[in-house]
Amino acid sequence: MHVRYGRTAAAIAAASTVSILLAGCGDNGASDGGSSGGVVKLTMLTGFTGPDAPSYQALIKEFNASHPKIQVTMTTEPWATIGQKLPASWATGQGPDLATPSSDPGAIFNYIKTNSVLPLDSAVGTGSTQINSSAFPETVKSAFTVQGKLYAVPANMATLVLYYNKDMFKAAGITQPPATEAEFIADAKKLTKGSGGKPSQYGLSLADNNTIQMWPILQWMSGGDIVGSDNCAAVNSPASVAALTKWSSLVDKDHISPVGQAGADADTLFSSKKAAMEINGPWAAAGFKSAGVDLGIAQVPVGSAGPVTLASTVPLMIARTSKHQEQAKEFLAWYTGKAAQTQFSKISGFPPARTDLGSAVNANPTAAQFAAALPHAKLYLAGQENATKIDTDAYVPLIQKIERGADVKSAADDAAKKIDSYTGCKR
Repeated sequence: MHVRYGRTAAAIAAASTVSILLAGCGDNGASDGGSSGGVVKLTMLTGFTGPDAPSYQALIKEFNASHPKIQVTMTTEPWATIGQKLPASWATGQGPDLATPSSDPGAIFNYIKTNSVLPLDSAVGTGSTQINSSAFPETVKSAFTVQGKLYAVPANMATLVLYYNKDMFKAAGITQPPATEAEFIADAKKLTKGSGGKPSQYGLSLADNNTIQMWPILQWMSGGDIVGSDNCAAVNSPASVAALTKWSSLVDKDHISPVGQAGADADTLFSSKKAAMEINGPWAAAGFKSAGVDLGIAQVPVGSAGPVTLASTVPLMIARTSKHQEQAKEFLAWYTGKAAQTQFSKISGFPPARTDLGSAVNANPTAAQFAAALPHAKLYLAGQENATKIDTDAYVPLIQKIERGADVKSAADDAAKKIDSYTGCKR
C-alpha cells in the first residue's frame, strides 16, 4: 500500500469497508463510559495504515506501560473512511476520544466550524504534563492555531528529501547526488534512457495526484508559490510560470518522468528500479530498501531562491465531547514530549515533531536526514481553510494540463481565478 500517510486510500477504499469507527461509538469510550476499575480507557482513531503503523503502536504501548491508570487503544481506518464518518460522529458527540481527522492539516477548520474539537490552550505549558507547543516547528504551531487557540498537536512531522538509486547513478557515471537545481535537471536528463517518448528508465519519478505534493517544491526552488502572503493566488506569478514552464517541458518534451502518475505509481516506478530519483518522505525508506534499491538519501537540490522543501504533518485532536478530556490532554503532552519524540524518531525514521532535541535524532541516520531539512521546510497551503479544494480543484488540474503540453501562462491564470475564489482574495 502507498504510504504517503495513506493519501491513496480513497482510490482503494470500497464502500463495503465503511464500518463503525471504534468500539464505544456513542460515548467516546468503552461501554462503561471509558473507565473500568479506576482505569480510564481512551480510544484513538488514525489513518496510519501503512508500514509506519507499528511505530505508532509501539509508542502507545510505551505510554500504556508507564501510565497504568490511562490506557490508549489505537484503531486505524483508511483516510477516506475517516473523512466520511468522523465529522458526523464527532459533531453528534460520538466516536473516539482522539483522532487524526485527515492527512491534510487544513481539515481542522471543518471540525472547528462544527464545534467538534477541544481547544488545547488550558494544557499548554512547559511542565512535564503539559503540551509544550513552543517546541513545535513554527509552521506547525501556526497551522494548528486558529483565532489564537491551539486545536491540535502534530501526530508526526515529516520533510521531503531526494531519494536516488546509487546503482543507476554509478552506471551513468554520476558520482554524487545533485546539489543544485541545474545539476538536478542535468542528472534527470542523463538518467533518462530510451526513445519514442517511452523511456526504459526515467530520471525522476513525479506524481501529480493522490500524493503528498512534489510540484510546489519545484516552484519554490525558483521563488514561485501557490498562494502568496496577501492570500491571493501566486501560481501565475512570473516566478511560478517560469518554474512550471521549465519543469513541465522536462516532463512533456524530455520525458524525464511519466505523465499523470498517482503517488502509488511514482513509488512503484522507483522501487521497481525504473526511475533513478524521487522526492519523498520518511515513510518510504523502508519499503524502497526492502525492494532491493541501493538507496541514497540527500537534501532536495537548491534553486535560485535558496534551500527549500515541503513539510508535512498530521493533526492529532481531542473530541470536544470526550468524557476524559484531562487524560487525553495528558496523553498528548506525553506523546509530544522529549522522550516520546526521541523514541519515535529512533524507531520510525521520522524527524521529531520538536525543534529542541538537537543531536538526539542522530540515533537514526535516516531520521537525521529529514530533521536536517526542517529549518527550510514549508507546509503546503498552510492556514488555508479551503486547502483541499485549492489542491484538488485548481492545482492538481493545472499540473495535469501543463504536463500534457498546455500553455502554462493560460492554465496558471485559470487556476489562479479558482484559487482566489477559495481564498477570498480581493485584488
